Amino acid sequence: MNPPVVTPSGWTLPLVAPSVTPVLDPQFRPAALAWRAFERRARDTGHPEHVRFALEQKDGAVSRFAADLLPSGDPGAAANFGMLERLVKLALWSRGGFRIHLDAPAPLVERLRSHFLESPTGRFDSLIVGERVYDHPIEVVATPDLPLAHSTGASLGGHLDGHRIGFDLGGSDRKVAAVVDGRVVWSEEVEWDPYHQADPQYHWDGIMDSLRKAAAHLPHVDAIGGSAAGVYVDNRVRFSSLFRGVAPEAFDGRVRDMFLELKRAWHGVPFEVVNDGEVTALLGSMSTRDGGGVLGVALGTSTAGGYVTGAARITSWLNEIAFVPIDLRPDAPRDEWSGDYGCCAQYLSQQAVGRLLGPAHIDVSPSLPLPARLREVQALMLASDPRAKDIYLTLGAYLGYALGHLANVYDFRHVLVLGRVTSGPGGSILLDQAREVLRVDFADLATRVDLQMPGEKDRRHGQAIAAASLPAADTHAACRP
Repeated sequence: MNPPVVTPSGWTLPLVAPSVTPVLDPQFRPAALAWRAFERRARDTGHPEHVRFALEQKDGAVSRFAADLLPSGDPGAAANFGMLERLVKLALWSRGGFRIHLDAPAPLVERLRSHFLESPTGRFDSLIVGERVYDHPIEVVATPDLPLAHSTGASLGGHLDGHRIGFDLGGSDRKVAAVVDGRVVWSEEVEWDPYHQADPQYHWDGIMDSLRKAAAHLPHVDAIGGSAAGVYVDNRVRFSSLFRGVAPEAFDGRVRDMFLELKRAWHGVPFEVVNDGEVTALLGSMSTRDGGGVLGVALGTSTAGGYVTGAARITSWLNEIAFVPIDLRPDAPRDEWSGDYGCCAQYLSQQAVGRLLGPAHIDVSPSLPLPARLREVQALMLASDPRAKDIYLTLGAYLGYALGHLANVYDFRHVLVLGRVTSGPGGSILLDQAREVLRVDFADLATRVDLQMPGEKDRRHGQAIAAASLPAADTHAACRP
């Protein structure tokens, strides 16, 4: 283990160098390895500080976690809070919840409570996860009596009968497909720029344009299913990066119920929208029948994650892995929205590709949008340019160590990776490098996890196709607006 370092927020954390170094980012220090080494050291003392916490959601779902920290008085105990906070953040953005029941020494409880009230990154987490998703700021409750673990879930998708539209809304493009009895008859991908649009009419018009184009290739529409970045409950937008440029008043008035309004515009046809990561996991689940859990990871403008249980059910978990910290070095890249450092959004996305252009010595105009920068890299990859290959090797290392960390909160036997970043020959290089990371540093995962990528077409349009299967069709509600 490397000597502890002080983070930008003043926390002391241990760092561990990876066995597989990202070619273009040699200072990368995986959270997964730091946690493993830290807990081992704590247990080696013979009297570790055992802490437990539970995340509670509004529907009664509860997720429980435990960790061993260094005992008070140990020279490395100054790292205890930093490690606990990073673990809580991993659990919070993957599982979700607004109330944290914490069984830990009083100073750690008070410091974590202050973190969510006073620090910029803690306040962001409390605003988005707590208030936007669960209508309640995050609260930390000190207690030795944690609530029992309890999960809720529902069946997801798999309906391919009839004439359907499936769409996927990303940060740089929107995809749509017309599907007849499970067969794609037409699909389209259109670039758009939703992140910084203040007027929700931009989003409405773009989505309607895609739906109408798809409908033109069908005799009628039996159902519409969609995936999009963010959190959606009963087709209501709880929060989404797609609408981050919209003022709060306009969000409440025009965005929160936008998909319900779209359903009405399509005369009440069965209409279902879920998180894009969940649809990624669904795509994997639809082709996997051995009962193992499926983790979906989509490398788009940001990072989308989703999870489907071995029984092909979704959970009430948040699965917003874009905000999960996977790099603990103090000068790690910062997420532009949350302001936190080392989060997935900067490592498994088009943002990561753009960030690695400089270290790869690939010169592109700084005015180019992220999709255009990615196309430059993909063109170089087709020309067998070693600089482009280095980018994909680096992304692959990131993915492997991210999976090692996510395995602390997800039980998966299958991982499906897709998204615009994985298109072209670079996708295979990325996947092979991730497998190498698992082989070298996570041997237990390497032997039981199937890491796969769909075919080239499904890498780009698979989410829209799987999304079409979300709602059950109602033959009495078929329509054309």
